[in-house]
Amino acid sequence: MRSQESIFRICFRGVYSCYWTHSRDNNQRCPCCWFSCLSLVSVLTLGWMYICFIAYNDHSDLNWKAFQELSLWVNWFMCIIILSAVVAIYCLLLLLFSLFQFAIKEPLDLHWLHKVLLFLGLVIVVFGIAGISSKWEEEWSTIHLSLQATAPFLQLGAVVALTMLSWLIFQSYHRTQSAVSKALIIGALLAVSVAIFLSPLLIHSPCIIDKLPPKPALVGHRGAPVLAPENTMMSFRRSAECKVTAFETDVQLSKDKKPFLMHDDGKKFLKRTTNVDIIFPNRTNNSSSDFTLEELQSLNAGEWFLKTDPFWSVSLLSEEEKENARNQTVPTLSELLDLAKEHNISVIFDLKNGNYDCNCTVTTILNSSISHDLIWWLPSACGEDVNMRAKGFRQVYRNVSAMKDNNGNFLNVKYSSLSTEDIRNLTSRNVTVNLWVVNERWLFSLLWCSGASSVTTNTCHVLSDMSNPDWHLKYRTYLIIWITTDLVSLVLMVVLFYLQRRKKSRNPLDSSWNQRELSPFLS
Repeated sequence: MRSQESIFRICFRGVYSCYWTHSRDNNQRCPCCWFSCLSLVSVLTLGWMYICFIAYNDHSDLNWKAFQELSLWVNWFMCIIILSAVVAIYCLLLLLFSLFQFAIKEPLDLHWLHKVLLFLGLVIVVFGIAGISSKWEEEWSTIHLSLQATAPFLQLGAVVALTMLSWLIFQSYHRTQSAVSKALIIGALLAVSVAIFLSPLLIHSPCIIDKLPPKPALVGHRGAPVLAPENTMMSFRRSAECKVTAFETDVQLSKDKKPFLMHDDGKKFLKRTTNVDIIFPNRTNNSSSDFTLEELQSLNAGEWFLKTDPFWSVSLLSEEEKENARNQTVPTLSELLDLAKEHNISVIFDLKNGNYDCNCTVTTILNSSISHDLIWWLPSACGEDVNMRAKGFRQVYRNVSAMKDNNGNFLNVKYSSLSTEDIRNLTSRNVTVNLWVVNERWLFSLLWCSGASSVTTNTCHVLSDMSNPDWHLKYRTYLIIWITTDLVSLVLMVVLFYLQRRKKSRNPLDSSWNQRELSPFLS
């Protein structure tokens, strides 16, 4: 080992190449090819982390699909995020070490173990993307939607990254002796710079507007399932504390024709959210029509929430709230109607058993004292009968064509099924647009800027505290930020180019290392 080597040089070389005593130039095999591979995998893992970040809004959907297949509730999405984050951090740190290696003129000889781990990282990303494409295809529309919110800020980040990397690019430019290589380097830099600097011309974000629409109202999805067991009275009371405009729930009919609240249906409908396997161990595969209301209300509907912690939120609860959650039971529709009337909150629900429970459900609502205009009637089943018996119900439609056919003005659809332009056009015609299920701040901000009337959410406690969208910028403000950032970046790159040129003129022999390292790249 050379006596003049610093501890930093030894550490960088040791981590990257596992040569702790000295570099071994003669053993290098395609170092620049592996550097290119490392760069590509790093970009892919970073992109995959972005996809995971955006898809987190719908992570409960993935967990639910896994539960249907495995009959085991695990927060699979969080496991995927943790694994992906470890891979992304590893790749980015390794890339950072490689750039340091390049800057201090150490050979880019990647150790074989890093090569194996890079391959495994690439496999994880490929399998993840393939899984979304085959099993969760609708999530790609969410990724596309997210770029409307994040693109202006991603562009600013790209400008900063380009400016920082330009130091190494100019270093390579001044070290190489070939005119062709110089032209390739500077040409590639100019092309990338122009694309990044001018990309805002192609960005159309709904959050870059001068006049902000009113904040969308909130609809509690099964109550407030992050703060309490879903579809329980505790959950709906917690959502009422968030000042929601409506409760969203799911209605089923018991064996004795009493409407009760439960999302899961069909066989094993009680397995996820109750202790049916303990109370009725021989009936875990039965459907809702096999249980009387008394039997259903003998079940515990809250203990599962504390055990599985589906949203990693149990730690936010006080001991009193945990005890309350532990004692929840399966509620009836009548109980929810009473709570809605007390707080003047609307109710919107799905019917899990179709026409079978329409009559009993409508009768239960009519027998209650709730105002009819607080009922948002979503089920398409027995629509004509409902119109005759309860004309005061607000008719809600699941798609634009059905709404137009019935001259309606209330739409309830998934957030990704409408473009931002569609939302603005509908609301400008006095159509109420409710979008489900919106949990993350970035998505709520985007839909707020788009003019949505309301959103159904699991996280009413988070969205209710927002006073402004996270991504909102006035057009003139963004224009100033964009132009200023580009100009500052351009000036800094010119200064860096000049400094590298001066350094080169003082060290005219500082090219042999770079020629040796870059020859596989530029040949």
